[in-house]
Amino acid sequence: MYGSIFRMKVKPGQEQKVIDLFNEWDKVERPKVKGAIAGYVMKPDSKSGELIGVAVFQDKASYRANAERPEQDRWFRKMREHLQADPQWEDGEYLRSQLPR
Repeated sequence: MYGSIFRMKVKPGQEQKVIDLFNEWDKVERPKVKGAIAGYVMKPDSKSGELIGVAVFQDKASYRANAERPEQDRWFRKMREHLQADPQWEDGEYLRSQLPR
């Protein structure tokens, strides 16, 4: 599996809009994306105004294919409007997981 863990600094009052956009992606875009396995958004206790996202794909090729989709770029630009800066990304291979079966 391959994906990204990313930290987002959200503009004040925009947190729900960011979450809504992730929910929209899950309903509208995810069914079109081959290899998309899971996505998570966490609100850390220690970082007010930040969210942490996790994207999980079947492999690096499906992750890259999604990143290159024009629809993904449009979605990202909409989400970016609600952030103070670009997310801090850490892309890489997931070496272990315990997903519900």
